[in-house]
Order: sequence, then structure tokens, then C-alpha cells
Amino acid sequence: MKMSDVAVKELVETGRSEDLRKDMEMLRSQWQTPFIKDGEVDIDTYIDFVQQFNEFINHEPRPFKKVIDKDMRL
Repeated sequence: MKMSDVAVKELVETGRSEDLRKDMEMLRSQWQTPFIKDGEVDIDTYIDFVQQFNEFINHEPRPFKKVIDKDMRL
């Protein structure tokens, strides 16, 4: 999708905005990882998020297939 010259000009001007830079810096300083608790990844929180997100987007889960392989190397 090609952007119009007007849209490109608007993006460039917005990117140079001092207010936008201040807002982004504030967001960056307050950002927290929702899946890390006490310095470790909370797997249960992550799994809950993925399940709720898949439900939200109406993602049909695939049936489980057992992996059958005698020599599994990475």
C-alpha cells in the first residue's frame, strides 16, 4: 500500500513533535512486562492471556497430535 505525499509529510512532522517524544518517553518509563512477576516469567499468566486472546479472535484450536520421533535434535 503506497502512502500519499500528504500522509508521509504528516508522519514526518508528527515524528519531529517534541510533545510526541515526551509522551513516548513517559510510556517507556512506566512500561511493565505483564508476564514477568518477581523477576521470573509467569507461565500461567501467559497461558491465560493466549487462551483469552485466541477466544477473542475466534481462533479454533487445533487438535493435539503427539510428536512421534526417535531422534529429535535442534
